[in-house]
Amino acid sequence: MTIQENTVVSLSYKLTNHKTGETIEETTTENPMVFLFGVGGVLPQFEENIQGKTVGDSFAFSIESNMAYGPKDEEQVAMIPLDVFRDEAGVFDEEYFVVDALIPMSDSEGNQLRGRILEINPELIKMDFNHPLAGTDLHFEGNIVGIRDASKDELDHGHVHGEGGHQH
Repeated sequence: MTIQENTVVSLSYKLTNHKTGETIEETTTENPMVFLFGVGGVLPQFEENIQGKTVGDSFAFSIESNMAYGPKDEEQVAMIPLDVFRDEAGVFDEEYFVVDALIPMSDSEGNQLRGRILEINPELIKMDFNHPLAGTDLHFEGNIVGIRDASKDELDHGHVHGEGGHQH
């Protein structure tokens, strides 16, 4: 069986920063990444690079940042008044709100965002709402661990069920 639309793919891989070689993420054969191919759950260029492969095949490819999560956008960096982060009693949690922490937030329209704290001063918190991998050229190396046809439920829901997938 080959990787094609409507198949469930299991793979192990190592993701590194293509420029620095720093490891970003790694999965194993025992704990692989499992996803439904062709529904937009992973980067389009990732799918392009593994399409047609079979169990046991290896892969190695890079994706430039502009084709992955885009360049860093300075407009996605905001200065937010520290008072926004105080609780009902007016207390600022210095253990939770620290530099490099990812904080769940929502915008004025209720959209969920995650911002990384870049800087804290007595009046403002500087937060970056770019994707954590924005501006990073990615390099993937790995192996195809498993391929199977997706079930009707998986196709209807657009994601994998069962082991390695979503449980309902």
